[in-house]
Amino acid sequence: MREPISLILFLLLIHGALRSSSVTAGDFNGDYSKLSGIIIPGFASTQLRAWSILDCPYSPLDFNPLDLVWLDTTKLLSTVNCWLKCMLLDPYNQTDHPECKSRPDSGLSAITELDPGYITGPLSSVWKEWIKWCIEFGIEANAILAVPYDWRLSASKLEERDLYFHQLKWLKLEIAPKKYIQWLDEHVHAYFAVGAPLLGATETVKGSLFGFTFGLPVSEGTARLMFNSFGSSLWMMPFSKHCRADDMYQKHFSHRSRSSHQTYQCDEQEFRQNYSGWPTNIINIEIPSIPGMDAYPSASEIAESNMECGLPTQLSFSAREISDGTFFKAIEDYDPDSKRLLHQLQKLYHDDPVLNPLTPWDRPPLKNIFCIYGIDKKTEVGYFFAPSGKPYPDNWIMTDVIYEIEGSLVSRSGNLVEGNPGATSGDGTVPYHSLSWCKNWLGSKVNITRAPQSEHDGSDIQVELNVQHHLDEDIVPNMTKSPRVKYITYYEDSESIPGRRTAVWELDKGVDINTCVIMN
Repeated sequence: MREPISLILFLLLIHGALRSSSVTAGDFNGDYSKLSGIIIPGFASTQLRAWSILDCPYSPLDFNPLDLVWLDTTKLLSTVNCWLKCMLLDPYNQTDHPECKSRPDSGLSAITELDPGYITGPLSSVWKEWIKWCIEFGIEANAILAVPYDWRLSASKLEERDLYFHQLKWLKLEIAPKKYIQWLDEHVHAYFAVGAPLLGATETVKGSLFGFTFGLPVSEGTARLMFNSFGSSLWMMPFSKHCRADDMYQKHFSHRSRSSHQTYQCDEQEFRQNYSGWPTNIINIEIPSIPGMDAYPSASEIAESNMECGLPTQLSFSAREISDGTFFKAIEDYDPDSKRLLHQLQKLYHDDPVLNPLTPWDRPPLKNIFCIYGIDKKTEVGYFFAPSGKPYPDNWIMTDVIYEIEGSLVSRSGNLVEGNPGATSGDGTVPYHSLSWCKNWLGSKVNITRAPQSEHDGSDIQVELNVQHHLDEDIVPNMTKSPRVKYITYYEDSESIPGRRTAVWELDKGVDINTCVIMN
């Protein structure tokens, strides 16, 4: 959990609301107590509590109803097998483990600190500092609403099991489709997407093949086992900006048939450009080249195959080939998780009757959009994998990593790598290509302002007005940077759709992964 961002997010929240007042004829007049907001936490940012009784053998630490599961590091360290039973879901139907059930906590306390405690609290802080700043600025307690959810589930399962979206006021069924936009205009003043992986995140691929521990004291194999049981893991898989699924949202509100499954439609650029528009191929993986070799070969079998037939076959996969299932089908005979992930991908995403999130996001139909993210950090954008010779779930080893940094691509050893690097790098977790997708929501002309993040006298502010913006092209300001100064660069509509304003804020070295909505 990256605690300094709470401060940054708070300042942007208040500052953004006040900046918007000039556009919206004084909706806000500096009285912070009139502000209100809904906090939708990010992945793994909601506490989960036990909703059953689980007796843990050889340990005095059992699980009883309402006991903290995510995240209780004491029980994780002492009874890891019991803890896993309360965390794992069935990969095929997303039901709980037969012996333990967990459900999301409620209220602001569910998203402030995941593991409250003198030492563990600050290390697991998510929204606590942000809420403290809201209190100091006079925002009322009933004006901040947290909407925690079971982040292990896909969107369709969240609705099916918990009625999560039905309970959110702006999606309740009593809002007539014809009045949906009117309701949004009247009630939602602005939407803040902070560190949003709008085109997915490459680290999700690492989590599915190798394991991502979240800094917890568990092995990568255990983390992988847990990660791949969650239907939500595929939600953040990287995908191509050139391929779109059917627009089921429009079908829903136009009362057209929703019985057909999602299909991908890719434009010509997908096949003309390399890497699906990303900096490089997401995955490069070695698989045995001898027909008939066991699906999960041992190290000796791999060495023998090398002597007989040369090196194993290396395959490369783009973002499109990950999101459409091509990658998982290619390694289906070499990895037991592939069948389960293919099932989840098809059932929970491609066949979702409402929305397949593995498609480029259009601008939300709201008055004011603020897209805020960090840049200029070393960020993973591609991986090399090979068989490890060990049994599942440790059957893959990560042999190399490709990073983006300072407009270049480099390997883990520091060698330059060919590809299509962006103008800068991402926030250390999500690549710049994915974070900056919201620049496409800006109008045809953009005003750009760059200022130091620290206190300054205004002499070093740089401004460019009416910069031409072409759809699907990045906007790179012709401005200077001092290597010792961290800046924030504002991109704001000069010409926009009437009644719609969009702003993109890039923070040097700043990172976050949550979203927020400001309500009137």
